[in-house]
Amino acid sequence: QVQLVESGGGLVQPGGSLRLSCAYSGSIFSINAMGWYRQAPGKQRDLVAGITTGGTTNYANSVKGRFTISRDNAKNTVYLQMNSLKPEDTAVYYCIADLRGLGMARDTYWGQGTQVTVSS
Repeated sequence: QVQLVESGGGLVQPGGSLRLSCAYSGSIFSINAMGWYRQAPGKQRDLVAGITTGGTTNYANSVKGRFTISRDNAKNTVYLQMNSLKPEDTAVYYCIADLRGLGMARDTYWGQGTQVTVSS
């Protein structure tokens, strides 16, 4: 059983910062990539940032230069540092993992989501 648990969301003023965490656990054989998606009300779920096992990162154009994804293998945690937040960053943020569980095929796993609200 693989689990992803997000934390760190909340209410922040425009221009502020938040750091999201995604702790992963379970019987994991290998991880190909991890990332963050977000979904605003009435909109589709979009990729925000991703990071491969080798450390290669990619970002949505809308967050480049403001958000940073990182990973701490010792803590089994992926982070999303969000700076210079804007009201349009308001969304539920989901952690995603592309991995292979022990004795299982490669699959995609999602966390339960954490709300980020940027408002004055």
